[in-house]
Amino acid sequence: MAGVSTKEIKNRIRSMESTRQITKAMEMVAASKLRRAQAQVLNSRPYFETLYGAINDIVDSNRDFSSPYLVSRPVNKVLYIVIAGDRGLAGGYNSNVLKLAYGEMEGKNALVLPIGKKAVEFFRSRRVPALTENYAEAADIAIGDCFTISKQISKAFLTGEFDEIRVAYTNFVSVLSQTPASLRLLPLIRTKTGREGRLQSDIQYEPSSEEVFDAIIPEYLGGILYGALCESRASEQAARRSAMDSATQNADDMIADLSLKFNRARQAAITQEITEIVAGS
Repeated sequence: MAGVSTKEIKNRIRSMESTRQITKAMEMVAASKLRRAQAQVLNSRPYFETLYGAINDIVDSNRDFSSPYLVSRPVNKVLYIVIAGDRGLAGGYNSNVLKLAYGEMEGKNALVLPIGKKAVEFFRSRRVPALTENYAEAADIAIGDCFTISKQISKAFLTGEFDEIRVAYTNFVSVLSQTPASLRLLPLIRTKTGREGRLQSDIQYEPSSEEVFDAIIPEYLGGILYGALCESRASEQAARRSAMDSATQNADDMIADLSLKFNRARQAAITQEITEIVAGS
């Protein structure tokens, strides 16, 4: 920083200190939101697991069971539900899941249902047709909205509007690891639990197992969407926390480096003044 005055260095130090205060505050806010998001993930699992167990019980206990939700057909049109965030400053959280979804869409006749401002802006800029943009605020999406979406997409699948429906979200592995993932919602995949061919179930469903199965599928899909949304929210806050922690550390390093250069510049100025005084005397 040759030729830079001590005043300019001091102004830069103050600027970095101000930036550090902002990044540290954002890190603490993200850590608080992360704890709440993790609690939501844990609280949503019992409901989802109960529905999942009921679905498997119905399928595995009926030899000739059939449902339109299990029928695979030639894929001519695909719907992608893409969950991203409303803001940036979260490392690669938004870009990773958006690139994954967009890469899978290439070469397909696909529509998108974006959730989150970043998803809406991303697909709008690339002219990808959207089913709806009513869910642009990911932070405002509640469990009731997830069930509304699930009923809408279930109806669209049954009427043949879409041959396949997928959701792209970010899987929360740990505070330091979040991975983008793509999950097929419809048609459902028949599971292999080792109980196929069982003639009688321990539970009797009224009016029939087929009708109960078709009735709970939208609820099941709503549970999956809500779980994916909770996973994405936790991943976003974890990514933002890590990014802000890294930014705070970088600010500390820059402040230390600028302070060292400030002290050297001040010492050089004092030495220069002493030399000029001595020379003048």
